[in-house]
Amino acid sequence: MILYNVTVAIDVKVEEEWKTWMKDIHIPEVMETGKFVDHKFYRVMNNQEEESASYSIQYFAESMKELQLYLAIDAPELQQKTLEAFPNKFAAFRTVLQSVE
Repeated sequence: MILYNVTVAIDVKVEEEWKTWMKDIHIPEVMETGKFVDHKFYRVMNNQEEESASYSIQYFAESMKELQLYLAIDAPELQQKTLEAFPNKFAAFRTVLQSVE
């Protein structure tokens, strides 16, 4: 199992709007690509910044090939939509992890 983790620091002024957008629009669009089998959405609790809140969105893929297809085909457009919806209101970084059996 491959975990594609996106950690986002979002401006607290748009945090509630962003959470709704993520749950109602963005995450469903990512899942509709068919490249992931599950997802989780968490708030990072040890964030000490007053101007931003941090979240972790985790997407689970069956294989690295599925993730690579997502990154090549789907991610650019979906990331652009996020940039347009919340310009200059967030910073994101992405990590890829592999399950250790």
